[in-house]
Amino acid sequence: MWCFPDEAICPPVKHSIRVSDKAKLITMLWLLLSAGFLATTLVSYFSSRASIRESITVTELPLTSDNVYSEIQKDLVRPILISSMMSRDTFLRDWVMGGEHGVEQITRYLKEVLTHYGAVTSFFVSDATRIYYQAGGVLKKVTPDEARDAWYFRVRDMTEPYEINVDPDLANRDKLTIFINYRVFDYQQRFIGATGVGLTVDAVVRMIDDYQERFGRSIYFVDAKGAILLSGKNRLGGKAAVNIRDIEGLRDQADAILSAGKGAFEYQDHGRRHFLNVRYIAELKWYLFVVKQEQEALEDIQHTLYLNLIVCATITLLVLLIVHLTINRYQRRLEEMATTDNLTGLANRHALELLLEQASREALRQRSPMSAILLDIDHFKEINDKHGHLCGDTVLKGLAATLKANLRSSDIACRWGGEEFLIILKDTDLSAAMNVANTLRAKIEQQQHELRLGKASITISAGVVAFRPEESQEGFIDRADHLLLQAKEEGRNRVHSEI
Repeated sequence: MWCFPDEAICPPVKHSIRVSDKAKLITMLWLLLSAGFLATTLVSYFSSRASIRESITVTELPLTSDNVYSEIQKDLVRPILISSMMSRDTFLRDWVMGGEHGVEQITRYLKEVLTHYGAVTSFFVSDATRIYYQAGGVLKKVTPDEARDAWYFRVRDMTEPYEINVDPDLANRDKLTIFINYRVFDYQQRFIGATGVGLTVDAVVRMIDDYQERFGRSIYFVDAKGAILLSGKNRLGGKAAVNIRDIEGLRDQADAILSAGKGAFEYQDHGRRHFLNVRYIAELKWYLFVVKQEQEALEDIQHTLYLNLIVCATITLLVLLIVHLTINRYQRRLEEMATTDNLTGLANRHALELLLEQASREALRQRSPMSAILLDIDHFKEINDKHGHLCGDTVLKGLAATLKANLRSSDIACRWGGEEFLIILKDTDLSAAMNVANTLRAKIEQQQHELRLGKASITISAGVVAFRPEESQEGFIDRADHLLLQAKEEGRNRVHSEI
């Protein structure tokens, strides 16, 4: 189904409203709205500054700490759970207790752990043979006199089920790696080896950087002695700080913070106030430190101020745009009244002359075909005489609605006069125009109209012509009118063309 555009009905009529009056009205509205929004925004900004510190310590930092902890559960605690699962895996324990036959079995198992869980390394060290197995096969044998193997003998002698250790990974080109070393026991709780997975320190640092970027806070991890184990690129206290006691404002509070294990704290460092939230992560045996500078908090409020100003400016512009569009709509309405047929809503004859002139120029410039359909309601005088002029008007409205519903957006339709309607079809040759005319004739004939003496249908006669480049608009329409007369003379309810 084609649609009929309002632009094809009503060509614009210029200067209905003086431009200077419109500009004065919009300028006055802009001044009033801008002053009101600016005053409201500034009052809100200054009243909010007083509650910044309480908001940070009571709400923001604890919430960030909770969010980061949730992320850690996924990114850092998950490898601990994987290592724990490996230490209790019956296949691993049965393979060791069975004499470690078939290296390909254990390497396939470690490779499956590696690929399935996305770790950078997975390993098992047997206490019976001291062989270090990893996903690529046998890596080496661990010995007590090798410094790089000290971790294994430390794990073998410790009482905790696992440890988190940072060491170079021999199987991964000595990349600094965070290992989760889990002790493995047989079914009689005898120590038979150590297993686990590893994450590169670079990957964990990228995680922390991602946390800092997303949450807008400085984040780092501290062990029980206050050593800064991991931090992002934006490291608090500078690169020289390897322990929280190296940070000026934390030096005197370090022991209290570590013994408390959690809570909100404040300190001064290089003349700047910082807010600190501490949370102990039992799975990692680390402390999570989340820090925010007071100046950064003020910047957030300032950003909010700027955002409010932008929103206010946007609302102001939106209101001004609505006023501008309303005025323009009113102006277009005036133009439509001058170019639209009041009864049918189609373009009137004056508008058609302007639109046809434009369509003719386009057809000549683009060398595209253009056709016209001039149609007339058969026996329309009898409808008026028998049913009254109001019923006649209903018939005209119904026919116009049919045209609107069945023409393209590029087509032009107008009430040419009385019961005559003229349709201009762009990019349409004579054959296609005949098809359109016959389709309209059939649809109009099928339509039932509510008349005074009951429902009735109407028919139309039409003449169809193709535009000739050398002829005038008057000649173009006269040819259509001549063919319309032929259709009426030959019995009506038919379409005639020059074919």
